[in-house]
This record gives sequence, C-alpha cells and structure tokens, in this order.
Amino acid sequence: MNELIGQKHLVASESILQKAIDSGHIPSMILWGPPGSGKTTIANIIARTLHVPFHTLSAVSAGVKEVREVIAGAKQEQNPILFIDEIHRFSKSQQDALLGAVETGIVTLIGATTENPSFEVNNALLSRCQVFVLKPLSPDDLQNVARAAIQKDDLLKEKNIELRESEALINLSGGDARKLLNLLELVVHFSKVKEGQPLVITDEMVMKAAQQKTALYDKKGEQHYDIISAFIKSMRGSDPNAAVYWLARMIEGGEDVKFIARRMVIFASEDIGNANPTALVLATNCFQAVNVIGYPESRIILSQCAVYLAGSVKSNASYQAINNAQALVKKYGDLPVPLEVRNAPTQLMKQMDYGKGYQYAHNYENNFADMEFLPDKIKGTKIYDPGKNAREEEMRRFLKDRWKKKYGY
Repeated sequence: MNELIGQKHLVASESILQKAIDSGHIPSMILWGPPGSGKTTIANIIARTLHVPFHTLSAVSAGVKEVREVIAGAKQEQNPILFIDEIHRFSKSQQDALLGAVETGIVTLIGATTENPSFEVNNALLSRCQVFVLKPLSPDDLQNVARAAIQKDDLLKEKNIELRESEALINLSGGDARKLLNLLELVVHFSKVKEGQPLVITDEMVMKAAQQKTALYDKKGEQHYDIISAFIKSMRGSDPNAAVYWLARMIEGGEDVKFIARRMVIFASEDIGNANPTALVLATNCFQAVNVIGYPESRIILSQCAVYLAGSVKSNASYQAINNAQALVKKYGDLPVPLEVRNAPTQLMKQMDYGKGYQYAHNYENNFADMEFLPDKIKGTKIYDPGKNAREEEMRRFLKDRWKKKYGY
C-alpha cells in the first residue's frame, strides 16, 4: 500500500484503512471517488496483502445469478473478498442478494463507485459498509504515475522516453490516472522517432495525439465528464440538436440512465428555475421514469426531457440567490434571528419576548404584513433578483407591490 500513488489520507500508517489491513481484518467497504483515482488498485492491494481469495464482478455485466454463484463458492473459502466495480449500477434486487453474505461474513465486500453511495447504494447494504472517499489525483501524483509507467511498463521501459513537458498531459487527464496512461500510450503510438534516438514528450505532442484520438465514449471515465459537460452546456445554450447528439453519445456508450437523468434534474433548477417551474417537475418525473423503464426504451424519455429543457426559457436567478445567501452567511457568520420571528414553545421563551410582535400574514390584507424577517445587520438586502422572463417578471411585480422600495424590485 505504501507504493500507491495518491490517497495519502487513506494509506497513512495511522489511517483507519491501514490499521484494518495491518490487523488482517478489513470491514466491508465502499470506495467512492472519481474515475482513475485508484479504487480497483486499492482493492487488489488489500487482497494481495491479506493473501485471501479475490473475486471480481462488474455491475455493468453481472446479475443476481452471478452474485449468487460467487457467494456459493465463497462459502468454501477462507475470508474471501468480493470486489464489485461500479456498484452504483446494481439494482435493488442485486444489492439485496449481497446483504446476507455480507452480514454473516461469508464475503467481505469492496464496492467501487463514482457516484454518491448515499443515493446509489441501498441503506441496508450501506449501513454494513465503511465508506472511504478517494480524491482526484494531484498534478504531482499524475507526474509520478507517468514516470512510473515510463520506468516500469513492459513496453514503455524498452523505449528511451524523456518526459520534458507534462502540463498538457496533466491538464487533459483531469485527475484521472487511467486517462493519463491512455494519453501517454497515444503519444508514444503516434510519435515517430529514428532508431536509437530518445522520444522526447512535449505538450505539443500530447495535444496532437489527443486530437487524433477517436471519439469513442468511455463510460469508465475517459470522456465521461467532457461529454456530460457538452450535454449540459448545449441545453443551457438552448440547442436541442446538440443536446440530443451528446445524449446519444452517452446512450451508445452505455452510460447509466440515472446519471444522465440526475444531471437534468439539477439543470432544471439551476438553469431554468422559476422562469419555467414545470421544467423541474418534468425532469424529476424523467428521473423516476427511467429508473423504472431502463434501457433501451428510457432513451426516448431522456430525449423528450432533454429537448424540453433545451427549448425552455432560462434563468439562473434561484441558483444565484442561494450563492448570494451563502456568501452572506460566510461574511457575517451566525447572525441572531430577530425576536419577532423566533419560535416560542415554552413560557420562559415567551417571557424573553420570543415571537413578540410577530404579525401573522393571513390576518392582514392581501395576506401580507410589512415586517422584517432578516437579521438587523443585513436587513433590506436583496438576495433573490428575478430573471428577465415572463414568469419571473410577474414575480418581480408581485414583490414590488408588496415590499414597495425596500428591496429595489
């Protein structure tokens, strides 16, 4: 484990994981981190260090049958480890098939996921696992990965390679060691050097090699984030044609439907918001529908939602509002709640004037009472500024009618 590049918070001598390995008894665990950060590597190192049977399943191709077959075989073994890659893709029934074996100790589960396990792993299974969070590899880590490959890889070490510049290699990798190694291999493949001369790798060579790479979608991380970024930006730019194209790229690559649908739910609130509140309703229903339907039919539902979101009026006013509010919290700290709007469930609190002076809005004309709800230090601060679209202009008129000049609506 001390040879692992990166993740020093997990492999330090005093870390929980390292102490468990040293004791010879590891808990079932979920390794949660971005692509190419070392999840599979850590699982392999643990199995080799403990000298125990190691079984591997991919959630992309394995079903309940395969899970039960591994568990049946594991009953005859001593402390076997079952590693499941992309465990977030397992359905509820597949995850349930693991529960008994994990709970009774027939297998020690190591699951790897790029998605938040709180959302993607059943609570019953998650409660039996320790979650370890992996970080993207730093530029220094990636340099070490490249140097190790050049020195130790069976093919690369036979070539006289000099890594003169590494900025492009690191920037294009985005913290993903797998992506870096693929790029390094591409550079070597596309470079032509004379016999006996060194292969000097520069930023320019890396950029050229990256541009020659075929446009295949790597659902394990190669273009995972680049294409979802293009998808989101196409919808934000109100281009349904581009949005559906990038959606098709993800579908053809076998991307998780929940990953796509979840991003559309976030987009509906962040980029459309109250300019068209129906967008969030449709996106949420899309997320629920594709969970029930699955591939291939879910592609139609995803397409409908993507086209709707791309063709909708846009506003990021609500997104900006929460950013502004959090900035105020960070700037001023925990400002006291005005006495008028405090809760007063006890007699002592009432004696301390908690809730005194509160005006119940429904007792007033238009269900509105002109009172202060913000702390004194920031009273009158406009945090939410409605966007310039029909629905939010209507909201602006409503707020201006109620608050007059107070917030500058």
